[in-house]
Amino acid sequence: MTDRWALAPTEDGGAELAPLGPDGVSAGPLLREPDLAESVRSRPDVTRWVWRSTAEVYPRLHDAGVRVERCYDMEAAETLLLGHEGRLGEPRSAAAALARLRGGPVPPDPPQRSAEPGSQSSLFEPRPVHVPLEQLIEVYEHQQRRHDATAHPERMRLLTAAESAGMLVATGMNASGLPWRADVHREVLHELLGERYAGGGEPRRLAELTDEVSAAFGRRVRPDLPADVVKAFAQAGIKVKSTRRWEIETVDHPAVKPLVEYKKLYRIWVAHGWSWLQDWVRDGRFRPEYLPGGTVTGRWVTNGGGALQIPKVIRRAVIADPGWRLVVADADQMEPRVLAAISRDPGLMEVAGRETDLYQSVSDRAFAGNRDQAKLAVLGAVYGQTSGDGLKNLAALRRRFPKAVAYVDDAARAGEEGRLVRTWLGRTCPPAVGAADSAEEAGIPQDEPAVEAADADEWVPGYASTNSRARGRFARNFVVQGSAADWTLLVLAALRRACRDMAAELVFFQHDEVIVHCPAEEADAVVTAVREAADLAGRLTFGETPVRFPFTTAVVECYADAK
Repeated sequence: MTDRWALAPTEDGGAELAPLGPDGVSAGPLLREPDLAESVRSRPDVTRWVWRSTAEVYPRLHDAGVRVERCYDMEAAETLLLGHEGRLGEPRSAAAALARLRGGPVPPDPPQRSAEPGSQSSLFEPRPVHVPLEQLIEVYEHQQRRHDATAHPERMRLLTAAESAGMLVATGMNASGLPWRADVHREVLHELLGERYAGGGEPRRLAELTDEVSAAFGRRVRPDLPADVVKAFAQAGIKVKSTRRWEIETVDHPAVKPLVEYKKLYRIWVAHGWSWLQDWVRDGRFRPEYLPGGTVTGRWVTNGGGALQIPKVIRRAVIADPGWRLVVADADQMEPRVLAAISRDPGLMEVAGRETDLYQSVSDRAFAGNRDQAKLAVLGAVYGQTSGDGLKNLAALRRRFPKAVAYVDDAARAGEEGRLVRTWLGRTCPPAVGAADSAEEAGIPQDEPAVEAADADEWVPGYASTNSRARGRFARNFVVQGSAADWTLLVLAALRRACRDMAAELVFFQHDEVIVHCPAEEADAVVTAVREAADLAGRLTFGETPVRFPFTTAVVECYADAK
């Protein structure tokens, strides 16, 4: 009896399935069964299901009450393998993989559908080219050989398993949804924005701020139009390059205060206002569609809903069900800990293994106790902020932690030279592709320069940088952020497994933060599960190192109370 089976759903609600051998080839006859859910439910000894796409299969199983512990997602694996081979961006579908294997014309991937507000269904997903199960097994067997050909096969297999596990987690989160009180959300909007006017125009508070800005400039100005604001400042004898908060707050002009407040409230109105509430919250739940591996670093994105950018004031509407709690877990100082683990720098590993604050420990060793300077130095090494004071801080960091700084320096050099750069497990950043020179060029709206530097690592589809220094900065960041993303996948997988016998459910995840919704009596067990999942993920991802990966956890009824 083999513990690994291939499975493909049929159009009539049934399934094709076959046992697989350890080398990935078929180990028995192909079976056809009339009920997809029952075909899985009746085989509890299967430890891993192999299928084309988790998005195609698992929502149907989940809705039928069938839980799958482990799977192998062929299309997720194809993306990772193409990247490792320097071919990221080529079609990733099973049909494309089969065509490449057989030397035929490669079909393009179907276009990604737009998310339907308030829906977690994949019924509207563009229909992929059908690949019979026998041919899917052929693709799977070839993928196993390609794993063997990578630089570190066992790490690459772990990465594929982690990415596939992330797909299972995402399906569960899409189905569960984040608890959301629409009545509280409306109260917050009324408190911030005032009354809504008929016809869908700006609410009262934005209209008042528009009048204040216009009065300060002495003419009618549209604060929502950056070009209009820049022109108004120019007419007042003040040159500004943009309307970002960090830039205009340095300007001495009476329009600045109402303009800054307008920008903050306008973003809330547009991104999480009444229209958003109507579109995305149903039956007390906000259900964005999570897309694991949506960026080249492995970070997740959502297909609509803006789940990963919920302002703190709007988090007041995220409230646990009666008798339940939200366990909000935030990874502590994740980037420098990951850098310690992947660089194997003895000094930084020792610091990252202490119970004390990491940045304070670094400052005690290299910056005469100045924690802020130490934090800037570490983040500067990761994000490539190496000019001015950053260069001086980096030199001090290099003296104390030479292997850590050399690790990101080598990655930056490889990026500048157009070579492939990989995370610890093998996720690959391709050559000649990277982040834009600024978050603004990448289409990432930001107000703070420090945040801009941190968030400019995200994948920009179709962006090919011709600036080698920009590619170097991105590669420097990629090896850390990407390795962190790989680790968090294993945290999620371990946490999902730990919660399988509880009522607790994972309901939210972004980069370094996860939320579990659970009955109040399970909260302590969930907190313990988070800590144990982080420890296990650290050992699985990076091996035995002294580095600790702690989480700060808060058990709250309202998300806004967590920080």
